[in-house]
Amino acid sequence: MTLTKNDIVDRVNDLGFTKKKSVDIVEDLLEILKSTLSQGNDVLVSGFGKFCVKQKNQRKGRNPATGIDLMLQARKVITFKCSGKLRDKVKD
Repeated sequence: MTLTKNDIVDRVNDLGFTKKKSVDIVEDLLEILKSTLSQGNDVLVSGFGKFCVKQKNQRKGRNPATGIDLMLQARKVITFKCSGKLRDKVKD
């Protein structure tokens, strides 16, 4: 089962916030995460994990459909490393 943004809004709503306030809280949180990552900064959520912005260098690639070799451009990607607490919780 996938946890959607709407599911998160519903859970925040269950904490006693109005539906509109719940949507605003979730949207604001996600906007903070997006803007921080887009500036190239990492986001650490204690007890959950760390979102890191990594630079990938230019490299050789291949189109799997045609088999044609090409160069993939350098780019930034976001990685996630879960905390030990989260890892232990998922194990159980």
